[in-house]
Amino acid sequence: MLAKPGYGIDVRSKGPVDITVEESPSVQSTISDSRVRLWSNESIEPFSDQARAVGGMCTVSPARPTPLARAAVGAAAKGAKACPVTPAKAKLPAMPMNEILTGQYQPLPSSLVGLGELKPELPNHDLVGAHIVSVKQFNRKNLHQIFTVAHEMKRKLKSNTHELARGCVMGSMFYEPSTRTHLSFVSAMQRLGGTVITLSPSESSLLKGESLEDTCKVLQGYTDVMVMRHPEPGSVKRAAQHLTKPLINGGDGTGEHPTQALLDVFTIREEIGTVNNITVTMVGDLKHGRTVHSLARLLTLYNVKLQFVSPPELEMPKEVVDFVRAKGINQMSYAKLEDALPTTDVLYVTRIQKERFPKPEDYEKDAYLITPELLIKAKPNMIVMHPLPRVNEISVDIDADPRAAYFRQAENGMYIRMALLAMVLGRR
Repeated sequence: MLAKPGYGIDVRSKGPVDITVEESPSVQSTISDSRVRLWSNESIEPFSDQARAVGGMCTVSPARPTPLARAAVGAAAKGAKACPVTPAKAKLPAMPMNEILTGQYQPLPSSLVGLGELKPELPNHDLVGAHIVSVKQFNRKNLHQIFTVAHEMKRKLKSNTHELARGCVMGSMFYEPSTRTHLSFVSAMQRLGGTVITLSPSESSLLKGESLEDTCKVLQGYTDVMVMRHPEPGSVKRAAQHLTKPLINGGDGTGEHPTQALLDVFTIREEIGTVNNITVTMVGDLKHGRTVHSLARLLTLYNVKLQFVSPPELEMPKEVVDFVRAKGINQMSYAKLEDALPTTDVLYVTRIQKERFPKPEDYEKDAYLITPELLIKAKPNMIVMHPLPRVNEISVDIDADPRAAYFRQAENGMYIRMALLAMVLGRR
């Protein structure tokens, strides 16, 4: 694969960063049709002796794209040639995407790599047929694989039609309201050439007393992959244990939102150029926000500093704080955003979630408000992120600020979910 010029350059040091090569035996294995692996601390750890061995890998972090660079990339993409569905048989195939997605890509010998061309060597990934239920199942290698495919999807989508999921059906089960997660998954599957069927809670046999597990078992008979959001924490993981086809967690109550965390880290890489040596400040309802729970856990795979800003009654759960501390990550808590803002590289804002409060009088919707006046105290290259929807915690006057990354962040969700769907399906 040819990486774009500048991909892998740290804008802070002006030089290549985060490039590591790890060698391990390349072993090809298959997965039983009657059993799907569930990664968690209680079962198979990814890339352990129980999981598939992986080949060599070159980890590359992208440079932060400036508006001018984004325009140049878009112009270049319009003239790009279509990515073939079947890997080319030439000496140097541009992107053997299908072999990568099925976990069977073997990197080219270094003698075949052209001079002056950066070709990341992708390992055999271990996502084919896997459930995606928690960020705890991922390691840095997994993230590199997902981000590499997502970046390629983003780069080529402007000029190519993907057919990687042709003939596949995705089942959508959302028991809570959703705009971005649901629509981005639907768009992702359709852009990959697949189709979608949707189960509405108001039309489900759950109203007749059917269990969630039985509903999922029935749906998997009609689909190849499923996405579920449910108000009960742990419900997606519980359902996955009864399924033989991959299930992706689209958010489980106040528990986790793994695909949101993946797109958040991907956005940081795309915007800043690295996820290392930065300070991420999370502000708002940290108690009920599943997005910040997953993001805080996932960021422990990097060298970061975490800052939590919230009212005392909405502080980050002890379980998450303990997890971050156990990973050796520096973390601080603040009551005032002004105290944490000057050192912040990524400001991650969340809304106060009224629907999670048992008592309406406990709801404080104006606890924090991000305004242009407040951002005067922030770094000029800081980015503002938000999982959306926003209510009034971010002024619309900030939308025109180049540091406002939340709408680009939402778009990145489609590319991450395209990558995940293609990889778990392992389509040729």
